Amino acid sequence: MRGTEGRPLRVAVIGGGPGGLYAAALLKRLDPAREVTVWERNAPDDTFGFGVVLSDETLGGIEHADPVVYEALKAEFVRWDDIDIVHRGERHTSGGHGFAALGRRRLLEILHERCRSLGVELRFRTEAPYPARLSETYDLVIAADGVHSATREAYAEAFRPTVEEHRCRYIWLAADFAFDAFRFEIAETEHGVMQLHGYPYAADASTVIVEMREEVWRAAGFDELETAETIERCAKIFADALGGRPLRSNNSTWTTFRTVVSEHWSHGNLVLLGDAAHTAHFSIGSGTKLAVEDALALVACLEEHTALRDALGAYEEERRPVVASTQRAARASLEWFENLALYLRQPARQFAFNLLTRSRRVTHDNLRLRDAHFTEAVEREFGCPPGTPPMFTPFRLRGLTLRNRVVVSPMDMYSAVDGVPGDFHLVHLGARALGGAALVMTEMVCVSAEGRITPGCAGLYTGRQAEAWRRIVGFVRAQAPGTAIGVQLGHSGRKGSTKLMWEGMDEPLEEGNWPLVAASPIPYKPGSRLPRELSRAQLTDIREQFTSAAWRAARAGFDLLELHCAHGYLLSGFLSPLTNHRTDAYGGTLAKRLRFPLEVFDAMRSVWPEERPMTVRISATDWAEGGTTAEEAVEIARAFAAHGADAIDVSTGQVVAEERPAYGRSYQTPYADRIRHATGVPVIAVGAISSWDDVNSLILAGRTDLCALARPHLYDPHWTLHAAAEQGYSGPGAVWPAPYRAGSRRPQTGRTDAPKPRLTLGS
Repeated sequence: MRGTEGRPLRVAVIGGGPGGLYAAALLKRLDPAREVTVWERNAPDDTFGFGVVLSDETLGGIEHADPVVYEALKAEFVRWDDIDIVHRGERHTSGGHGFAALGRRRLLEILHERCRSLGVELRFRTEAPYPARLSETYDLVIAADGVHSATREAYAEAFRPTVEEHRCRYIWLAADFAFDAFRFEIAETEHGVMQLHGYPYAADASTVIVEMREEVWRAAGFDELETAETIERCAKIFADALGGRPLRSNNSTWTTFRTVVSEHWSHGNLVLLGDAAHTAHFSIGSGTKLAVEDALALVACLEEHTALRDALGAYEEERRPVVASTQRAARASLEWFENLALYLRQPARQFAFNLLTRSRRVTHDNLRLRDAHFTEAVEREFGCPPGTPPMFTPFRLRGLTLRNRVVVSPMDMYSAVDGVPGDFHLVHLGARALGGAALVMTEMVCVSAEGRITPGCAGLYTGRQAEAWRRIVGFVRAQAPGTAIGVQLGHSGRKGSTKLMWEGMDEPLEEGNWPLVAASPIPYKPGSRLPRELSRAQLTDIREQFTSAAWRAARAGFDLLELHCAHGYLLSGFLSPLTNHRTDAYGGTLAKRLRFPLEVFDAMRSVWPEERPMTVRISATDWAEGGTTAEEAVEIARAFAAHGADAIDVSTGQVVAEERPAYGRSYQTPYADRIRHATGVPVIAVGAISSWDDVNSLILAGRTDLCALARPHLYDPHWTLHAAAEQGYSGPGAVWPAPYRAGSRRPQTGRTDAPKPRLTLGS
């Protein structure tokens, strides 16, 4: 026994699922001298699922690591390419997806056989000794004991797990026939919407998962039914999908999915693997895949590092980003199905596209490669002219027609002098107006000197500032015809009187401060200055400041006006229960918290030209307990729309310093999606949308109407024109300025590929 400072010779594995068994087999194969023991409390043939889906990527890893297991799996696989989506009696099929599945019981048998042939000791129907005991007597303890891991819970202070239960109930069942595709079927019942996920795992068998929200499950009476009655009823609800065939169970029970995220995966010589460390929703089919890939990575790291501590650290470092990405995709998929009722009114083909791209793993471009015929059909129904990507279709807001769906998001530049935008702003906004986006937004333009965030913030509270903005608008009109320019008006509230971003974001000025005001006297964070609670008279004054700024914006010629009610600034501070503690008519219920922002909006709308649109930016969640909820965000959007808002610009967070955002690609778009489908109000999606493929996917799926991008436009002012060139598009949705037309094709580069051999001679 070498202990924790060398490669482990005695290894204990807790849990006989695919991940634990595969890790055991690999460890024994690489070093036959190892003593490897697996404890599994169930019998060898006990399993609580039916089919297992593995990706080609995972299979490739298995093939390289253990050809014997790979060949055994290969002989068992059922393969298919199609996905069928059935919605309101219409079935749409998308091909080219490439699935491989086999029975979970057969997978375990193969791994049992491999472990035995290598000399791994398998102890079935046996509870593993307490982890502390194992860690004393073995060099390495692998906890592969599943989502309810006793090991993880025993050392919760070390692993620091968070476990979140979700809103749907589901049950694993099976049918004694093979679907000819991965099938999603939607049932709209008197109790609510239910869905079936089905796929073949053998020539004569399919996995069938039935899922629905908790309230639907209870309304339908499933909480009171015995298993046999549940199975019979599910078969009746989805009789069309099943062809009238029955369903069967294998210790099946209704359950709710639990997302497990562990802050640490190892503790001393204990290490978590698979569902014990992390879970990903079954709708992207990743549980077994992740566990097997964990096993491959863990064993590789143990081979590559002499010290156990280094090996376990390397394992976690390698796997954590992959798992985090998968969990983000799984959450997006899970939440899509939780909110399935929102999408029922979509046309069936668009609904199918929306479902296929729900996790953001499959995108418009990716789906076009898999099934061009299906994707083109969705585009035609959406209204895309031939050869026109969705992002280059026009969109109308009141009297303004935007030539494409791309918006340059507001970005504070902190480069004004006394609130006056100068040459920097002319070049910054002018360059982006020339870059092809349909709408270019200013930074948050402040309605008073006291409403600035920093001394470098632009304003619209003096005639000199208005003239400077008129100059910028004039440049866009003359040099970028067809590009709209919008202004965002706001007041910093409690987040004002701070340093320039690059000198210390949100840090108070050391001198030259101005007084702060807010809905309630709550500082933004420790060390921030204390704002004064606004009196009724001051509310009237600020409303008039917004109105005057809107009037100046109209005279300056802006095409669109946006009211900033997000990110913890003054009006956002009224909306959030975390920052509005008032006891008067402007605090308390959501209706009261909305009162002042709506008064400001109404006053601005009264002086803003009728034919020009107004939008409102909101933070749809505060990313903090007790803050604005997704349901409240819908009501906020609905209220502004009732007062005349033409679209809602849906952002999140930055309301309280203690927020905990769930960052990731397009991470804010589900909030826009929810508002759009719940209210019917057009929305602008923002937040880590970085590729034209993402824009096309979001627009075509109906999750948003416009996409606002910030950092991509800092990286490339001509982002939209380059997106058109890369997609081979030339048309009215992306017009190159005359002086730039010679650059509308991607420049040639030197050849980097070597000529392929013309002839291969045998030896």
